[in-house]
Amino acid sequence: MSVSYGLALENFTSAASNPDIDALVGYARRAEELGFTGLWAWDHLFLGSRQPFPCLEALTTLTTLAAHTTTIGLGTGVLVLPIRDPALLARTATSIQAISKGRLTLGVAAGWYRREFDATGTPFRGRGARFERNLDICYRLWADDEVTGEWDDLSFRRVRMLPRPTPRPRLLIGGYVDRVLRRVATLGDGWLTYFYRAEDFARSWYRIRDHAADAGRDPNALTNVAQLPICIDESFEAADRKVGPWLAEYFDNPEWSDATPESAIRGTPEQCAEQLAEHISAGVEHIALVPYRYRQEQVERFASEVRPLLSGLAAATSR
Repeated sequence: MSVSYGLALENFTSAASNPDIDALVGYARRAEELGFTGLWAWDHLFLGSRQPFPCLEALTTLTTLAAHTTTIGLGTGVLVLPIRDPALLARTATSIQAISKGRLTLGVAAGWYRREFDATGTPFRGRGARFERNLDICYRLWADDEVTGEWDDLSFRRVRMLPRPTPRPRLLIGGYVDRVLRRVATLGDGWLTYFYRAEDFARSWYRIRDHAADAGRDPNALTNVAQLPICIDESFEAADRKVGPWLAEYFDNPEWSDATPESAIRGTPEQCAEQLAEHISAGVEHIALVPYRYRQEQVERFASEVRPLLSGLAAATSR
C-alpha cells in the first residue's frame, strides 16, 4: 500500500507565543521541497479561558499558503462544521479550490468546545444533526444545478453556486464514537483521526469499512488520515522526556475517546520508523505528522533519516 506524509501547521500556539504567518509560509514551502504531500491546519474560533491559545483561522491560513505553494495538498484537521454557515463555507471552499487548483481537503467534525457554540449562537445539543445538515447543504451547493429548500432556519430559493469546485473538495469526517464512524462510512470520503494508537485505529477503521459495506458503498473508495505527534531524538528515553510536557502544553485528549498522548512517535530514527510502520500495517494511508514543537529540525530529520527507512520497510513487506 502506498503511504503519503503530511505536516500539521502551527496556526495555533501555546499561550506563550503567537502564530507567525511568515514562518508558516517558509515551513510550507520547505515541506513541498521535501516531498510532503499535505499541510493540515487546526480549526478553533477560540480555545482556552485562563490561558487562551493564539490562533490564525484555518481557511484563511490555507488560502495564504495556497498562494505560496504549487503542489502540496491543503487540509483542515478538523473544521468545526456546526458553527460554520454552510453557504459561506461552501463559497469559501470553492474559492480555495480555485486558488489552489484543486488541492483542498476539508476535514470536518461536530466539535466539542461548548464556548465556541455559545459564542456563535449555535445550539450545542443537536450538533450532530446540524453537522449532517450543513454537510448536505455543502454537497448540494457544489453539485446541483439549482438548490431550493428549507433547512431549519435556512432558506434557499433557486440558488446556483458558480463556479463549481473542480474537483469537489474531499470531505473527511473526524470523530470517535460509533455513530460518527457510521457518518464516515455513509456521508464522507474518509476518516481523519487525532492521536490514535495503531491498534485503536485498526479496530475503528475495520468498523468504518464494515459500515460502508452494509450501506452498499465500496469500502475501498474510502480513505483516511492519521494525525500523529513525532519527536526524533538520540534515544527513546530522551524523546519521551520531551514529548509528554509538550503535548500537555499544546493539546487536549478527550477522556471518552481513543486519542492519547501515548500515540506519540518517539525515539531514534529507527524506532520512529518501526512505530510508524505499525500504523501503516494498521491501514493508515496518509500520516499527518505533528513535529515536536513544530521545529524545522524535526521536519528535516524525518525527511532525511526516517522516511528512507520507511521506504525500505515497505519494499521489504511487498516482497
